[in-house]
Amino acid sequence: MFQLIRSSGRARRGELTTPHGKVMTPAFMNVATCGAIKGAVSALDLKELRCQVQLCNTYHLHLRPGDRNVRTLGGLHRFTHWEGPILTDSGGFQVFSLAKLRNIKEEGVTFASHIDGHRIFMGPEESMTIQSHLGSDIAMAFDECIENPAPYDYTKRSCDRTYRWLCRCRD
Repeated sequence: MFQLIRSSGRARRGELTTPHGKVMTPAFMNVATCGAIKGAVSALDLKELRCQVQLCNTYHLHLRPGDRNVRTLGGLHRFTHWEGPILTDSGGFQVFSLAKLRNIKEEGVTFASHIDGHRIFMGPEESMTIQSHLGSDIAMAFDECIENPAPYDYTKRSCDRTYRWLCRCRD
């Protein structure tokens, strides 16, 4: 649930309530790509630093250690020892960052794993299933993150496809 607390022009201050706590927005999200915070900071340190939410990467966790393994271990909260809210991205950024290793179609995206080259398919339904296995509080809809700048025609097709993918994620 999101509650608007105050606004000033286009700026907004709000409170997002999740099963694992509240997030005051706007908020900085600490990145734990594979369920581990980069650098010399632990999940316990983040609590002391008053970090509100952690961002984990669906694509990378699907590959290693595997979303089903994370689910078996009790979900991302137990896996990372993070008690607060967790947002999982959709895997859509990898559509951009792994452009040389992927093929986009209406059904979804086929990737060649950056680890060993094996084929991985991710569409909206797969992204939602993986994020469900991970047990995040905030799951993002599968999308195509495009390069900037991009030709208008490509951008339009990508936005239209992303909208159709959003509808599939919702369903």
